[in-house]
Formats: sequence, structure tokens, C-alpha cells
Amino acid sequence: MLCVVSVPCTIEAQAYGANDDEQTRNAYVKLNGVAVWQASWFGEFPRHRGVNVIIVNTADCTMQERRNFDTHAVGSPASRLRDYLQGLRDGTVVVGVSCDEASKELDPAESTLTEMGADVSDVGWRGAFAFVAEIGDPSKTVLDKELTGAAANARQPQVSTGA
Repeated sequence: MLCVVSVPCTIEAQAYGANDDEQTRNAYVKLNGVAVWQASWFGEFPRHRGVNVIIVNTADCTMQERRNFDTHAVGSPASRLRDYLQGLRDGTVVVGVSCDEASKELDPAESTLTEMGADVSDVGWRGAFAFVAEIGDPSKTVLDKELTGAAANARQPQVSTGA
């Protein structure tokens, strides 16, 4: 496991891609084993379509902020995602989780994600990805992805980091 935070903190994240079979799929972010954010496809949690970003407070391993960018419907959320990520300070720990379908209009944010160490430019329709990154140090990024909807439904991308 790669440690991206300076205090004892485990970060786990899982993404999902949608499916036509109405099979339940769940996404989550857990900090020290506690779910701080959840989403689902045909499940009990909101869908949260697109790219979801969670900022981790590394002083106490808690969720500092969360944002959703629906990069499926139109291109402007991807531009907002790009601008948001570019505005974060070096050292900020970011968790990214895709849900449902995130790739259709993601282009404006792809180069910024790649610079962070999370190259998801090859993720296609209903593929899925999860990553943990430290802004300013792409060598610490942990990324898992499935490129297609079929692959994402066979194995949901998961990442885990910790002290």
C-alpha cells in the first residue's frame, strides 16, 4: 500500500459503471474503514453520475469536502472539474470516483487528471475509475480503472492507500 498522507489514515474507494441489466453496483469512499460517501446504481444510495471528488483532511483523516461533476450530460462540468482541481493547493489529498457514466464529456478535464497521475483518457462508455492523488506529486497517485462497461461490471475498480 502506498501512503499518501502524513498521519495514520487508510483510504479506500470503489467506482462503478452502469449496466443495462439493472444489476446493483455500489461506489464508496471509506476513511479508516468508515464510509464517508456512497453511491449506487439500482441501490439504496444516490446515483451521483459522473466524477465525484472527495477532499481528505489529512490532519484527522476526515472528509473535508465533496463535489460531483456530471461529465456525462454536457461538457461544462468537466471544465469546472478541471478548474476545481487546478485550484487546489499542493499537498491536498483528492479521491476521485466515477459513477454510472463519466467519460462522455470528460475531455476538458483529462489533461489535468493525467498531470495528477490519473490518466483516464482511455476509459470509454460506462467504464469506471477510482484514484487517490496528492496534488503536486503525481508519483503518489494510486489509480484503478476498467475501460468498458462490461469490464467495470465484471470487476469494479478499487483503490486502497494507507499508513
